[in-house]
Amino acid sequence: MKIYDKLFIGGQWKAPVSQQLLDIRSPHDQSLVGRAAQASPADIDAAVAAARFAFDHGPWPRMTPAERQATVQRFNELHAARAAEIAALITSENGSPGWFTNGLQHSLAEQTNAYVRSAENLQWEETLNDGKGPIIRREAVGVVAAIIPWNAPNQSALAKMVPALLAGCTVILKASPETSLDALLLGEIFAEAGFPGGVVSIVPAGRETSEYLVSHAGVDKIAFTGSTGAGRRIASIAGEQLKRVSLELGGKSATVILDDADLESAVQGLKYTSFANNGESCVAHTRVLVSRNRYEEAVALIKGMTESLIVGDPADPATFIGPMVRADQQKRVQSYIELGIQEGARLVTGGADVPAGLEGGYYVKPTIFADVDNSMRIAQEEIFGPVLVVIPYENEADAVRIANDSPYGLGGGVWSGSREHGLEIARQIRSGYLVVNGAMASYEAPFGGYKASGIGREFGTAGLSAYLELKGINL
Repeated sequence: MKIYDKLFIGGQWKAPVSQQLLDIRSPHDQSLVGRAAQASPADIDAAVAAARFAFDHGPWPRMTPAERQATVQRFNELHAARAAEIAALITSENGSPGWFTNGLQHSLAEQTNAYVRSAENLQWEETLNDGKGPIIRREAVGVVAAIIPWNAPNQSALAKMVPALLAGCTVILKASPETSLDALLLGEIFAEAGFPGGVVSIVPAGRETSEYLVSHAGVDKIAFTGSTGAGRRIASIAGEQLKRVSLELGGKSATVILDDADLESAVQGLKYTSFANNGESCVAHTRVLVSRNRYEEAVALIKGMTESLIVGDPADPATFIGPMVRADQQKRVQSYIELGIQEGARLVTGGADVPAGLEGGYYVKPTIFADVDNSMRIAQEEIFGPVLVVIPYENEADAVRIANDSPYGLGGGVWSGSREHGLEIARQIRSGYLVVNGAMASYEAPFGGYKASGIGREFGTAGLSAYLELKGINL
């Protein structure tokens, strides 16, 4: 059992104002995973003061880009060495299955490397017109508050912290209470990597303290991943203060299976694009669009694939789907399953009852609905659980129309027997991040949302640029 009775503030372990530790319990069986300190507004004040001083007066923003890159690379090596340990801890905290946390955690070295390559190739200062001017400089935006969710905590943290640090910013990571332990473990690695004092703080906290951080006058930029509702609130606060903000929010992504696709391969792909991380993923492909020509065949294959998934202890290597993170999240997903039935959708498999033998955890049966109209709430609202809707379309133009008929635009996919044909359809879908025929995600490609799925981009050069201000100097 891990116990962190201190917060990581300005690169030092400091006792929190409140001495009461939060019990972190497994969503699988309610066993105690660990205890962690939680930040109060006074702790936030201390973290912001340390970050503000380090940015305004410390060495980090004044180092060369190459010096910052070297420190980040040291961190990356130390972090990669503990990938398996961190993956197991996250599985214990939030119920993500081991196959998912291990795969994701071991990919994070490449996520950081992609950012470092972007920093190496960036023109931090350039002079136009054969040296006559003007000069264009790229400078750090300042003190960054990185606010992350519980579903992929280490990945979300480093997707924000690494580019901010490479840019020369100082960073305060605000982690969710549910995944406090892996966040504070990051503090150990940042300390060992040798970042200067004040540059990094890690402060798990609840919603009220998070809002205090967002509204803090000492913070220059908010980088947030979470729900669209919370994103709207953050954007309103940032707007009042003219504070820089980037928001990676919810989704209701569509996968379009074209008539020329290998249907069995497409359905096996849905196993990962739709059900990964227990369906608790903003990019989950939860709307499956299939032409009426192959609709019943597809529904039968999706039913078979879904019923083959093993639900249970997330630490068991055989498990594909684990529990929801909390009791209220379990009830939310169950209520949407009940809503789907009320709306007249056909329940193909699953249902709102808890899987037999797993009543001690926050489990939900993987659920498929067919005969779904895209106007139904189960097709329009983010459920954030293992629930898929299969929607028929008449022709490809109709498929594109349905895919785009959503308040969201984060992820999505196309399956086709022809790469060019799939790309033709993908270009018509208004979403920030698409895959053709189940392609592996790249940390070089920009990631972010259209419409209510957010503002700004992460990964690669686009993600690094989110933490830079452009300055023009005319000579």
